[in-house]
Amino acid sequence: MVDIKKVDGDLTVSNAKIAVVTGRFNGFIVESLLAATLDTLQRAGITSGDITVSHVPGALEIPLVVQTFAASGKYDAVIALGAVIRGSTPHFDIVAGESARALSSIALATSVPVINAILTTDTIEQAIERAGTKAGNKGADAAMSAMEMISLLRKIN
Repeated sequence: MVDIKKVDGDLTVSNAKIAVVTGRFNGFIVESLLAATLDTLQRAGITSGDITVSHVPGALEIPLVVQTFAASGKYDAVIALGAVIRGSTPHFDIVAGESARALSSIALATSVPVINAILTTDTIEQAIERAGTKAGNKGADAAMSAMEMISLLRKIN
């Protein structure tokens, strides 16, 4: 069998600068995501001085600020936190789809990991579950994804 070179990221990163962009809409959910994100990053050794947090009105405003951070060349990863909960209008589909599409485009255009932790749920109960109860906390998951992607890209480069 031929030796295959394998490159994987891990959760041990140093000297990493991370930006976190949060939407204020559904703030009680997003604040729980943010707390878990910050806790996870700091427990992994990312210092508070290497983390920048910005708040925007809602999920549709997140991509512009994420793009600004990613394009600045100052950050190793950008985490997007928000909560879009389905209502009785098609607005949910527009907000969820457009924000996700934009975040993916930013990552590809800038080669900076953009971690999409904008919850898209049918109910408030589902959002609460993903912000720290039954389904864990997606903010903590986002922090781990950011660190793994930083590590992986550093190893590749």
